[in-house]
Amino acid sequence: MKLGVLVNEGPFTHQASDSAYHFVKAALDKGHEVSRVFFYYDGVNNGNKLSAPQSDDRNLVKLWGKMAEEHDLDLVVCVAAALRRGVSDENLAPGFRISGLGQLIEAAMESERLVVFGD
Repeated sequence: MKLGVLVNEGPFTHQASDSAYHFVKAALDKGHEVSRVFFYYDGVNNGNKLSAPQSDDRNLVKLWGKMAEEHDLDLVVCVAAALRRGVSDENLAPGFRISGLGQLIEAAMESERLVVFGD
């Protein structure tokens, strides 16, 4: 199955980001295709390389980036939401790219399912 994923919450304020990460990991492990993960609203903070969680906490920014590298996964951060939250090309984590809402629409159209995490 071809899936698109929308993440609307940040990595430290809500369970949605963790759930999205584990969902995508499980889908890829089962052989499903994930066409794109689109980060919107506070979800754009998943792509901020300036976040610094404690050493004994999970680091979702790095985990997403590693997954993108291993699976050639397209991680897209919404440009308008990112700029409102101080996320720009200068502090974008490896594996992520900034683009517009058209990328979300394209992911929804090309996928059999669009799975949404967060409000």
